[in-house]
Amino acid sequence: MDGEISVAELVELVESGDDVEVVDIRPPEAFTREHIPGSRNIPFAELPNRVEELNGADRVVTVCPHGKASVQAARLVGSYEGTDGTVESLAEGIDGWREADGPLESDGATDEGPEPDAPF
Repeated sequence: MDGEISVAELVELVESGDDVEVVDIRPPEAFTREHIPGSRNIPFAELPNRVEELNGADRVVTVCPHGKASVQAARLVGSYEGTDGTVESLAEGIDGWREADGPLESDGATDEGPEPDAPF
């Protein structure tokens, strides 16, 4: 893992179109409700079996609700042999992104699923 990235830095990367793979580790229901544009959902529990999907990415940023679990996810991704790029965790998580008015997308979720403050 190469550290944490601030919300402002990630907003700039996403808006500039830089090559960054944003990996949201929350459950699918939370991802469907709202997520960073262009991000992909790989729930934390599935990450060990799907980490090879990130092969070849120049930069990977992991995202969780509050910026805690994404640190563990970034360490896991960074320890994988196929990962040569920069691997960072979004400090403050999706909550910080929302508070900074970062752009969010929705896939038309219902109110079902875990609460927004759920740990994953």
